Amino acid sequence: MGMSVPNSTIMKRINRQIYLLTLLIPLCGFCVAGTPGDTATEQRNKGKWTALFDGTSTDHWRGYKKDHLPAEWKIEDGTFTLTKKGGGYIVTKEQFESFDLRLDWKISEAGNSGLLFHVSEDPQFKYVYQTGPEVQILDDERHPDAKKGKEGTHKAGANYDLMPPMAASVKPAGEWNHVRLKVKKGHVQCWLNGKKVQDYRLGSPEWQQLVAKSKFAAMPQYGKFASGHIALQDHGDRVWFRNIRIRRLP
Repeated sequence: MGMSVPNSTIMKRINRQIYLLTLLIPLCGFCVAGTPGDTATEQRNKGKWTALFDGTSTDHWRGYKKDHLPAEWKIEDGTFTLTKKGGGYIVTKEQFESFDLRLDWKISEAGNSGLLFHVSEDPQFKYVYQTGPEVQILDDERHPDAKKGKEGTHKAGANYDLMPPMAASVKPAGEWNHVRLKVKKGHVQCWLNGKKVQDYRLGSPEWQQLVAKSKFAAMPQYGKFASGHIALQDHGDRVWFRNIRIRRLP
């Protein structure tokens, strides 16, 4: 038969354990809370690259306001391509606020397309371009749109109809062009083949003045959304994309 332990000793041990638990609980809460406003998944994914198109799968894409990818958009020799007119704009299934996007594009002769961001699918909007600012994709040498607009605002790399590209860096039709589009809390920067072509802030006085003088003046929600879908344009011409990847920014 073992020796009995005094009740006073047992109570001291219990009180000590309770005290230790009170110290640990706030620490656990701190670990779980994380950054205010972020879901646990978004927190984990910030800074990590996601392949929106890796040459084998189109799972990250669907038609604008559709639940499927239009048949005109296909994988061809490891590229994501619009094979013929009628596919319509396509958008990412996910939405993005601040992000770093990289991709390569190639346009057909006299071809036209575009890369848009912060696109809304709210029922009040019928078209992608009613909300999403566009980085122009164009064959500058042959497409007549290159000579329209104001001082190059329709050329490849332009903030379409608002700002011309800051540098001439586009490659001819049939050659691959590399784009980096960085959007962080309304600050937009874009590089085409390593040269910066855009640097502006959404909603700034300059931005508002440019919109007021553009075709988007009649679209009151243009460029107003802080987050939204990435979109690729169907302008009726053959266009190819590859190596599309994105990472969320804090």
